Amino acid sequence: MSETNHPVWLITGCSTGFGRELALRIVKRSWRLVATARNLAQISDIAALDKDNVLALALDVTDQAQIDAAVKAAKEKFGRIDVLVNNAGYGYQSSVEEGEEAEIRAQFDTNVFGLFALTRAVLPVMRTQKSGHILNITSVAGLIGFPGSGYYAASKHAVEGWSDALRAEVGPLGIQVTCVEPGPFRTDWAGRSLKQTPSRIADYAETAGARLAGTKQRSGNQAGDPVRASDVMIELTQKPGAPRHIVLGAWGFDEVTRRIETRLEEISAQKELSYSADYPQG
Repeated sequence: MSETNHPVWLITGCSTGFGRELALRIVKRSWRLVATARNLAQISDIAALDKDNVLALALDVTDQAQIDAAVKAAKEKFGRIDVLVNNAGYGYQSSVEEGEEAEIRAQFDTNVFGLFALTRAVLPVMRTQKSGHILNITSVAGLIGFPGSGYYAASKHAVEGWSDALRAEVGPLGIQVTCVEPGPFRTDWAGRSLKQTPSRIADYAETAGARLAGTKQRSGNQAGDPVRASDVMIELTQKPGAPRHIVLGAWGFDEVTRRIETRLEEISAQKELSYSADYPQG
């Protein structure tokens, strides 16, 4: 991953959840950390743990000026960036029909366009180093669309497709790209990072409506442990040949593999029809 035994990590969204747990694990290893959050006060305790090795910065990933300033500060402080963790983001639930335009666009600004912009700003640093690892925190929803989460899934699917192209472009330059796809984890995501537009159309009561009602009720009982998940992410960066995907949690792994197997069966069943769309041979 790096020519140094004390890699530099830049993590977005460190105030809570995966970002915070991962930041704390990095500090525990006495590695160098650029911890960011929209509200700097919420990560002041992380900075206080190791003032020499932690740089805490205010960063809203939808603000290009803040992105540029953060990357510049990281480079001035540590001289390099070995791991970029694109963790900042939030959920939005509604039925597709009842989705609100302003909410949809705001989510894409953070989950998609902000992630794109920060990665573009960091890539010149990694290209100069000829090394680096980009971890994009997507979701099981980046591989599966669930009722009530169409727009959230769309934002995560966008990052997944973009990551395929990014990996093909920067892999030959020594930069690795991995999408981290958590299932349900005990991060209070539903309580603090989820917005909802209630479904009031009776036709969706058993699909989108039921899922919206159940999401917050299940929060706090998820099987996924964010500390263990952070250890998995760290392990991925410690050796070459990192995977393109890592699905976190047993439920997520089982659900994703089942859906992919079913999808492959559906696609394969249409092989003759698919081939028939080409010009005739000869």
